[in-house]
Amino acid sequence: MVDALLGKKLGKTQVFREDGTRVPVTVIEAGPCSILQIKTPERDGYRALQLGFDDMKEKKATKAHIGHTSKAGTTPKRFIREVGYDGEPALEAGQALKVDMFEGTKKIDVIGVSKGKGFQGPMKRWGFSGAPATHGHQKPRTIGSIGCSAYPGRVWKGKKMPGRMGHDRITIQNLEIVEIDKEKNLLLVRGAVPGADGGYVIIRRCVKARAGS
Repeated sequence: MVDALLGKKLGKTQVFREDGTRVPVTVIEAGPCSILQIKTPERDGYRALQLGFDDMKEKKATKAHIGHTSKAGTTPKRFIREVGYDGEPALEAGQALKVDMFEGTKKIDVIGVSKGKGFQGPMKRWGFSGAPATHGHQKPRTIGSIGCSAYPGRVWKGKKMPGRMGHDRITIQNLEIVEIDKEKNLLLVRGAVPGADGGYVIIRRCVKARAGS
């Protein structure tokens, strides 16, 4: 079984169930993904599939990239990742995996890169309450004291301080598949999908609730 598929977050919309219930969903373009390489325990020490998603122009690809994808008989891809594969069913390089592999699956995990927030202060980054905003306080959004007394005489490593926020690889688990559009390779998912519209994501079968999904 193939564990995951590559895709792109397209945006948000809503659908209506048969009973009239309105469901907010995120639309994900899931596949088709070309199999660029099949990792085997005999040659690579582990078993996996290397998938490629979203065609790119050859003039924008390196010769190494073109040579690697041409071995599988495909065009260069913008998004390439390895996904789990247990060897069944038998697959070949160049074969395309589509969204129908999630047919019958109720829950999925989505891995993506969160939106970047830039350099932020402690109140926005960590949820600090800040200093009092009245009675003459000059900096109500300051971090406050960060050091210690005589021991250890320095700032502890890992102290929550201002810094870069967002643009991290995160995983959102147990998202519900509301609808699958096989013709357009679309997944309609209920729940928070990480990243901005147009960002690449990895859609995998739910890990923590696999028995019921």
